[in-house]
Amino acid sequence: MSADDKYPEESGRRRFVKGVVGGSALAGVGALGTVTVNSATASPGAGGGSTQAWAIENTDGPAPRGMPQIPIEIDSEGYIKGVWPDVETVTQGGRQVQVAEMDLGGSTYSSEWFQYCGVEGYAGIQPSYESDNYFRTGSNPAYDWQSNSKEEGDRFHVDDFSDYEEWGNGIGTAGTGKPASGRWRSEDADDVVPIQLLRSTRIEEAAQDNEWLQASTDQGFIAWLNKCTHFCCVPGYKQSADAARFGNADGVYCQCHQSIYDPFSLVQTLFVARPRPD
Repeated sequence: MSADDKYPEESGRRRFVKGVVGGSALAGVGALGTVTVNSATASPGAGGGSTQAWAIENTDGPAPRGMPQIPIEIDSEGYIKGVWPDVETVTQGGRQVQVAEMDLGGSTYSSEWFQYCGVEGYAGIQPSYESDNYFRTGSNPAYDWQSNSKEEGDRFHVDDFSDYEEWGNGIGTAGTGKPASGRWRSEDADDVVPIQLLRSTRIEEAAQDNEWLQASTDQGFIAWLNKCTHFCCVPGYKQSADAARFGNADGVYCQCHQSIYDPFSLVQTLFVARPRPD
């Protein structure tokens, strides 16, 4: 094994090369599969189709693209919530349907960003679902700091991340950023919309000269829908020591099939969003 090979032989995994298998070939397979599903279900569903979204970049592994970013805002008391697009009724295919879409930071932000991996059927992704949009701690937090200080359903507050410039948990480099795992738009719903929230000086710095990040992040906070675009697993930022074996101790790692993502690199991705079921 060469020193540059991030996928050790003993792992038993095939090494995916970005731009060869992970980037182009698998992206084509993923897109084709989604198109097939959309073609079969577009008639009874709503929305869907070709969608351009901002996402944390997929840098290696079999995932075809990054995971979609959730724009955030911080209320007057310091609690953190996800921005939900404006809802309106439009005519699609000769019938009236609701859509959630708005202009933000020079881009079109839409609920269709999250319509993949079955999430398009979740109650919280329906445009009219009533929610206060706050990010909340889930039933099984991924980090000790959450288990020690938060109860299920608690909202996240800016003060929870006051040590973000020093925080560490023994994985990767301390001070890279402080994360939280949680849920969004999932109150009284059968399905939980999983999210990751991260505060980092690297996001603060990147937002200084970036129109999109200025509009979609605040005080160094960034969030994304935590559903791997490969097989819909739930990855994690600094949640597995195995991430270091694949060169991603300071990034987001999906231990199911070794897809890795960079939460400090935001890119625009083009994919075919699945329609919401009626």
